[in-house]
This record gives sequence, structure tokens and C-alpha cells, in this order.
Amino acid sequence: MFGQTVESVMQTDNLLVGAPHSTVLDAAIQMARRKVGAMLVLDGARLVGIFTERDALIRVLAASRDPARTLLAEVMTPEPTTITPDKSFGLALLVMHEEGFRHLPVVEAGRVVGIVSARNALDPDLEEFAFEASRRQYYLRERD
Repeated sequence: MFGQTVESVMQTDNLLVGAPHSTVLDAAIQMARRKVGAMLVLDGARLVGIFTERDALIRVLAASRDPARTLLAEVMTPEPTTITPDKSFGLALLVMHEEGFRHLPVVEAGRVVGIVSARNALDPDLEEFAFEASRRQYYLRERD
């Protein structure tokens, strides 16, 4: 899995994007509806930031800012670290670990093409765990 390319594991469909002048409240509502932990902040087609659950918690709630009046531009992580789709997923995980974040925008030729998250590393393991648990449950039922 870690040798796979970023392109093979990145999310590309329906990326959650917002504008720098959007409010934190609007962003949080969209993130909750889509069940995602990050919003890419674009100025036109250019990636200018990323807004995450952590940003909401630390830069908004813990700072006693009003999410209905606070703009993403004020609390997003500006100029986020990015990766290209041809790099290995293992490298993406290493970058996220070393930099201390869980979401990494994927950019190609200056354009956002996807996003990877640390959660992508868990999905295959969770699927394998669920399959094994199901297999064991079936085996125990057949023994009885």
C-alpha cells in the first residue's frame, strides 16, 4: 500500500472547496454534511490554504472567535504543503507525520487534483479486519 502512488489513493470526486471570504460557520456546516475533516481554500483555481477540524478547534473555538463572523482567510493554514500525484503514498504519510497534519492537498501543474489523508492508510486495514471478524463469526456459527 505504501508503495502505491498518491494518485491511486487520493480523493478526487467532489472535493470540498471554499473561498477565503467564506465564514468558518459555513465551512463547518459543509464539512459536517460531507463528513470530511478538511476544506481546500481556493482563490479562483489557486490553492491558498486549507481549513481543518483542528483549525476550527484551536484557531476559532479555543480563541473565542465567532464562527459566523470569522473568515477562512483569518484562520486557515495558508500556503499548505502539497504533494504531486506521482509520489508514493508512503512519502505522503511521512510528510503528514513529520509536519504534524492529517490532510495533504495533491497538486499537479499548479492545479488541485485531489487530497489524501492519513485516514486513507487505515481503510484497507479496517476492511481486512472487518473481513476477518466476519469470517471468524461465520466459522463459530458453523461449529455450533
